[in-house]
Amino acid sequence: MARDRGLEELMREELGDRPGLAEKSMFGGWAFMLNGNLLCCARNDGMLIRLGKGNDDWALALPGVIQMLSGERVMHGWVRGGAEVYGDDTLRRRLLDAALAYVESLPRK
Repeated sequence: MARDRGLEELMREELGDRPGLAEKSMFGGWAFMLNGNLLCCARNDGMLIRLGKGNDDWALALPGVIQMLSGERVMHGWVRGGAEVYGDDTLRRRLLDAALAYVESLPRK
């Protein structure tokens, strides 16, 4: 799967230069890790956002946000947003802020 460098840059700008943030190739895209925990990913088919199991209902109710699938397996706690989602600055920020809040609650790896 091809990377979406424009989306990567949007996410990089949004996440800033916070301590513990790292990037690497993963899931056919570009992943952002915080303190060793996967936070989000930019791919050519959209942004993947980690909200945590039981924390994603509100996001799934938003237009353009769907459940992340790995093959046919539902990835609970993860959502995917296409261009209409990540192109909306407010919505992108809201999803990334929620992902940060969740991942910051996890123990460091």
